[in-house]
Amino acid sequence: MSEKKLKEYKDLKFRDDFMFGKVMEDTELCKAVLECLLGRKIGNLEEVIPQKEFKYISDGKPIRLDVYNKDDYGEIYDTELENLNHKSVESHMLPQRSRYYQSSIDIDYMEKGYSYKRLPESNVLFICTFDPFGQGLSQYSFPRICEENSALYLNDGTHIIFFNCTYKGNDISENLRNFYDYVMSESIADALTKRLDEAVTVGRRNEKWRTQYMKEWVLLQDAKDEGREEGIEEGEGRAFRKSVIGMLSRGKTSEEIADFCGYPLEQVREVEHSLLANEPLSNS
Repeated sequence: MSEKKLKEYKDLKFRDDFMFGKVMEDTELCKAVLECLLGRKIGNLEEVIPQKEFKYISDGKPIRLDVYNKDDYGEIYDTELENLNHKSVESHMLPQRSRYYQSSIDIDYMEKGYSYKRLPESNVLFICTFDPFGQGLSQYSFPRICEENSALYLNDGTHIIFFNCTYKGNDISENLRNFYDYVMSESIADALTKRLDEAVTVGRRNEKWRTQYMKEWVLLQDAKDEGREEGIEEGEGRAFRKSVIGMLSRGKTSEEIADFCGYPLEQVREVEHSLLANEPLSNS
């Protein structure tokens, strides 16, 4: 299993998960990004919640959304940033995750006592630094359409869109073109990308953010090392499971753990699934 070195905080870019979440905490800037992606005006954001957690059972693993917010019209937005990080596109499980994230948003809303007819419009948006479906499109939108009559839409208020920031065509809006270019190469071409770059520059000098970034890394490293040390006496299989469970308990996703530790993603998910099912850990 490969070792991953900590990226220097001063080198973090907008497309790095930590900086993305911090920059998007600015409600006005987040609103501008969402309007650029969706190509329409939205309401004023009431609050931006980075790493929003949903947890439905006392001992279950929470699901975390990168940037979650709601506008003053009640419409909900979940914005996820996806980097390939030397992994295969398939390993990101984007279709399954979009389904899970959307269902989590709906369950959270229903558990507050609202009725089905009051379910809000919701948007699950993936900003990808790779082509998520390999079809060369600028974005991939998936409305629910009747197979027997393609003119009939379900209109259930859900919107799932994957944005391909590697797209090079010029048949998209200038704003979206500039945003894609900034995500990929930090090139500044308009007011929005200038604001984003200024926010990243200020963020790199934010000592509170730097400390938080380092703390998260140390917690991950401690959990990983603890599992490795126990492996000397208990065997590599149990050490691996203990390491993964430790990081899951700290709110890290399977993808983050696999990327950080160099663990096979499917093996990490097996541990996660056994934990959700309350299955005991084996000694092998």
